[in-house]
Order: sequence, then structure tokens, then C-alpha cells
Amino acid sequence: MKNNLALVKKNYINNFIMPKIKTKSGTKKRFKVTSTGKVLMFASGKRHNLSKRTKTMKRSSRGPTLMSKQDTRIVKKYINAKLR
Repeated sequence: MKNNLALVKKNYINNFIMPKIKTKSGTKKRFKVTSTGKVLMFASGKRHNLSKRTKTMKRSSRGPTLMSKQDTRIVKKYINAKLR
């Protein structure tokens, strides 16, 4: 009887599959990882109340920008991308 239980336990442990890690849906929508491993992000403060902002501020925050290396590590953990 003990041998059967030991075999069942052993087979259960060997056939155990780790669960997949889900990506954070917020990071999926906000960031994009390039083929070289860099993270692109859009500037903040461009959604509403743009009449208050200066022209130079609106112009400078146009288009995507590269994220710093320190923040890239954090975002890649949430996206489940390979860390380089």
C-alpha cells in the first residue's frame, strides 16, 4: 500500500506543470517592446486640459520615447519579456 502511494506522489510531482504568468493588461496597452529589447512609451499629460499647456510642452511630448534602463527592467517583468 505504501509503495502505491509513493508512486502516485512521484508521478504527480514529475507531471506537474507550472502555471503560466499572465501579463498585466495595463502594461500591454501602455508600452511596446522593440526587437532590440528597448521599451517605448508615450509621454504623460497629453489626454485632457491641453489648453493650459504651452505649445513647446505639447510639441516635446509628441510621439513615443525610449524608457530608461532602470524602468525597462520593471516593465519587462510585467510584460513577461526576456530581460537582456
